[in-house]
Amino acid sequence: MSTLNVTIVQADLHWHDPAANRALFEAQIDALRQPTDLIVLPEMFATGFTMDAVTYAESMDGASMRWLATMAARSRSAICGSLIIKERDRYYNRFVYMQADGAFTCYDKRHLFRLADEQQHYTAGSDRVVFEHNGFRICPMVCYDLRFPVWSRSKGDYDLLIYVANWPSRRHHAWTTLLMARAIENQCYVVGVNRTGTDGNDLPYSGGSAIIDYLGHEIVTLQDRIACASADIDLAGLARFRERFPFHVDADSFELG
Repeated sequence: MSTLNVTIVQADLHWHDPAANRALFEAQIDALRQPTDLIVLPEMFATGFTMDAVTYAESMDGASMRWLATMAARSRSAICGSLIIKERDRYYNRFVYMQADGAFTCYDKRHLFRLADEQQHYTAGSDRVVFEHNGFRICPMVCYDLRFPVWSRSKGDYDLLIYVANWPSRRHHAWTTLLMARAIENQCYVVGVNRTGTDGNDLPYSGGSAIIDYLGHEIVTLQDRIACASADIDLAGLARFRERFPFHVDADSFELG
């Protein structure tokens, strides 16, 4: 397909209440007026950004995974976001991309947020992931990954970067600026989905969820609203731009240790 319709969902999460958050997002998804190809939820959409992994971790066949599968089938759309997963006695901040047929792909957050001691509670991922949806090659990332451009540097292997986040208000300028930078430097579309409201640690969030084109322009932004928004992104237009401006040819090579 030449176009992909992406829907971003921005919400004020219920702290440590997975059932309430699933109900919240279910209502937002059910209220969508038009069909969409891909629905994007925030980081730790079931709980808020918590370090209490032991209490709130789920399994890969737990309630939130079952809910994702149900909602993807019902909406006939793929749905993605991150949640806390326990696997082999380790805890992960895991991005899950769930298809309407129940197949899924996962990415474990690579860069754990040191300022919240995330590295003391979760295990970092080691694999960069790219999956395909409706002809678009998609690279998933989680929140703090946004600050590390080498990890997300395009190798000509993706068309869309997705960042799901709980990014606080005090660093909102960095959120909006870095999303645009990742789009420009990688000549790709970028989707960033954040939350609003205040969490259980009294941290406020300003939203700023957006769909950004390969020039760094916002196609749509939710600012600080509790809302959903959808937009089409065009693969053919991206291909023409890359062909006309082949900046990647002069890019430096990086080796990750």
